[in-house]
Amino acid sequence: MNELGNGPRSVMVPEPGMVSPAAAVAIDRRIGSLLVDGGYLTPADVNRVLEQQSREGGRFGQIARRMGLIRRSEVEESLARQFDYPFLRDGDRSVSSRVVLAFRPASRVGEAMRALRSQLMLRWFSRVPTRPALAITGVGRGEGRSFVTANLAVAFAQMGQRTVLVDADLRNPMQHALFRVQRRRGLAAILAERAGYDAITDIPGVPGLSVLPAGVVPPNPQELLARPSFDALLAELASRYAIILLDTSAAAESADSQWVAQRTRGALVVARRDRTPIDRLVDFDASLRQVDVQVVGSIYNDH
Repeated sequence: MNELGNGPRSVMVPEPGMVSPAAAVAIDRRIGSLLVDGGYLTPADVNRVLEQQSREGGRFGQIARRMGLIRRSEVEESLARQFDYPFLRDGDRSVSSRVVLAFRPASRVGEAMRALRSQLMLRWFSRVPTRPALAITGVGRGEGRSFVTANLAVAFAQMGQRTVLVDADLRNPMQHALFRVQRRRGLAAILAERAGYDAITDIPGVPGLSVLPAGVVPPNPQELLARPSFDALLAELASRYAIILLDTSAAAESADSQWVAQRTRGALVVARRDRTPIDRLVDFDASLRQVDVQVVGSIYNDH
């Protein structure tokens, strides 16, 4: 069981002695070039830092920060780009700040999501390669299903897994707002055979991630989710993506989430600390198992 919450940020950097002096210089010059490309330093600034480094030793980023030339967040972004692990700058409005991993992958939320990602790879995705889809479910509203689904999707994309997030909450959809995508055409329109798969949107700031929004809220969500076109959609997505995550509606309000989970055969149950009644959580878990859905795990969300 995992817990999500706020916490201090940490940055992973090579330890001293892990690289040769020549390689270290090459790495520092590369970081300097990335900082120049990002508009954070000038070539003259880089030379000043390298000169200071040659006199006193130490890491390029630490010296540049001590000289007041850059901020820690700018070093983190450059290191991420160096290792092909890009994330968005603070203030970027192309994605909601609630998608924490898109901005701060080294945060406590990021560490928790990566731990969850590892467990899901071991317990579900690597064991059932013919079923790359997983439903993210829960009992009531406000428990954080959409938050967990969005950040987990980013975590898989950052791992290099081609990932699609499907907003299957046709009652109170959230993913279009989190990823700033148009909601006019989406899952509801595809299931009603009024739209094609071009309703799926790639997220430019998160390479490898695509989002299929719910679309306009329909009057008959459960009937749409029960159509054969839903199975056809999942089969098509499985041919294109390694990971398919489906956000679902609250189980306390409808049986939609059970319909979705029955199609994926696997579910991750999200609960909220001091909000989700344990007895209702146990009953929901049992209801999923009764329809042959494997509950891969549960997560308490305190974010």
